[in-house]
Amino acid sequence: MLKNVLAKLIGFVVILFLLALLAPFATVPAGHRGVMTTFGNPSNEVMSEGIHFRIPIAQTLNLVNVSIQKGEGDGDAASRDLQTVHTKIALNYHIKPEAAVSVFRDLGNQPGERIIIPSVQESVKAVTARFTAEELIAKRTDVRDQIVSKLRERLERHGIVVDEFSIVNFNFSKSFNDAIEAKTTAEQLKLKAERDLQRIEVEARQKVTQAKAEAEALAAQRQQVTPELIKLREMENQRLAIEKWDGHLPNVSGGAVPFINVK
Repeated sequence: MLKNVLAKLIGFVVILFLLALLAPFATVPAGHRGVMTTFGNPSNEVMSEGIHFRIPIAQTLNLVNVSIQKGEGDGDAASRDLQTVHTKIALNYHIKPEAAVSVFRDLGNQPGERIIIPSVQESVKAVTARFTAEELIAKRTDVRDQIVSKLRERLERHGIVVDEFSIVNFNFSKSFNDAIEAKTTAEQLKLKAERDLQRIEVEARQKVTQAKAEAEALAAQRQQVTPELIKLREMENQRLAIEKWDGHLPNVSGGAVPFINVK
């Protein structure tokens, strides 16, 4: 009896070992799709997330990442005015779930190396050649939009979707950077000189206006001075002098006493 139980237990363990070894079930995790191959030949069915049965040894479940992935790269190109431009870009992309089989079959499940990197380099070079070096800086958004449009057109045919694309940086040769810096400095000095000239002109106009106002005020005062006004001012001054006199004559040595008419 004990031997039978032990034999059954050993048989059960062997079965479990064989199941684990042969793995008749395979799992597709979140963010992926599965492509089942039978002796290396991929089927046309896209396996969704979850557990799937496979024929041990004969079939293999291959995973294709369909979540959003990030890629960064840089490369050299030439602008329209033949300046060397070193561009650094960042790209977010994902594979269409329904295109998992074609990506696995046609791109060897390596879309980054097979198609994305070459497409990015070609698109950047093609668009960069349409602009001068200064335009690449001034029209950065337009440059980005044209690169994205060209890139999406190339990758869409392979079931790859561009989610985000950004130009991280443009770098130019040292001589060009020095020329840009010199030009910027010259423009800043020119703006400062123009502002100083405008300030001087405003101050000059203010001085002219002030002098004109003072001259007009003086002319108006002269027009108001009449002989009657002068005589009135003399009479007021005499009256004030009499009011301030204390009735004593000034002490003088020698000479005549001044005559004062008291009538």
